[in-house]
Amino acid sequence: MTEAVEAGALDLARYLKPGDRIVMGQACGEPSTLAEALIAQGKDIGGLSAFIATSFSGLFQPESAESFTLSSMGAIGALRSMTKGHALQVIPCHVGQVGPMIEQGIIGCDVAFVQVSPSDENGNHSFGLISDYTRAMVGEARLVIAEVNDQVPFTFGETLHANEIDVTVAVSRAPVEVPAAKISELDEAIARNCAEYIGDGAVIQTGVGAVPDAILRLLTDRKDLGVHSGMLGDGLVDLVEAGVVTNARKEIDRGVSINGALIGTKRLYEWAHRNPAIRMTATSYTHDAGVLAQLSRLVTINSAIEVDLTGQVNAETVGSAYLGGTGGQVDFVRAGVRSPGGHSIIALPSTAKGGTISKIVSALKGPVTTARTEADVIVTEFGAAELRGQTLAERARRLVAIAHPDFREELEREADEIAKRGF
Repeated sequence: MTEAVEAGALDLARYLKPGDRIVMGQACGEPSTLAEALIAQGKDIGGLSAFIATSFSGLFQPESAESFTLSSMGAIGALRSMTKGHALQVIPCHVGQVGPMIEQGIIGCDVAFVQVSPSDENGNHSFGLISDYTRAMVGEARLVIAEVNDQVPFTFGETLHANEIDVTVAVSRAPVEVPAAKISELDEAIARNCAEYIGDGAVIQTGVGAVPDAILRLLTDRKDLGVHSGMLGDGLVDLVEAGVVTNARKEIDRGVSINGALIGTKRLYEWAHRNPAIRMTATSYTHDAGVLAQLSRLVTINSAIEVDLTGQVNAETVGSAYLGGTGGQVDFVRAGVRSPGGHSIIALPSTAKGGTISKIVSALKGPVTTARTEADVIVTEFGAAELRGQTLAERARRLVAIAHPDFREELEREADEIAKRGF
């Protein structure tokens, strides 16, 4: 029997036990009211822990650690403040591994916090803005608390029946939004070099941010693009309305954009509401190697903090600062490389900190997120380095060519050493 509770009267101590492990819906599907209640009340319950893959709400701050222990797969979005305050426990994993680890009990889930839309006539709530691992956590949890938000769109894909919910908290508040980033001339230069690899009929995977948005703006003259992605932003709406994204040439899911997370603004959310042109699916579909292997002309676009001269990619840390995460990068890098007619692109500016640091480096300063064996195309504002099938010496030469001119002389010396050694 589902219990309905007013948001202002929600007393988590009635439902949670000391030591409970909570898993929360992530990104713009974050249940903000439940998160606020946990932050305010968790300390009095004691011993609580929570997992959220990404967060853009800004609710989680280092002082939240007084109420519960928070873990994540990285410092993506607003979670960077938590890593700076040493208040986030990082679990290195691909986003596609989160659901299976919940199902296997590796990531414990006693309580599931989810945000859903109002139910349809059959009692089914939509997960709305996030699919990802939500079905996995609902399936494993002892207790499911659902924030039913009448401003969350009903998107087609996975649903949660009213009978599966233990406690509902009705709210009416704008879901978390991530406005489009301001696009600079540098972003546009990187985007132009990426767009060269996206032809008619290509299937694209990309993230959100200035460079992805800039890339999408350059694709208005393409025909019959398809989408199969872990996340999408407002730029998708523009391409669909322009008739560019039709999904007509995909081998699977024709006519439908496949996605796991909507990360954008009200415009995107309203467009997605009851729109059969988009289907929200779990990572077991968006990131699955077998599913992705059925797509030809798949072009995947991901970012990096730094790339070394052999093609190794670090998308997580610089020194003691945790800045990103593994996310779905490796799954999509592998898929793009293996797709007939496809590509995997790692896009990044050539420098950081006002041009004082090169992001093409002789040796990584952080972990290897994507191995050099998976490297395909590395793009900066100075061009594209195609690495697949190239020797280490040739890779180094090509990467030096797309580094910032201020750092090429230094990098050339290391490239010469690689050429002499042969490795």
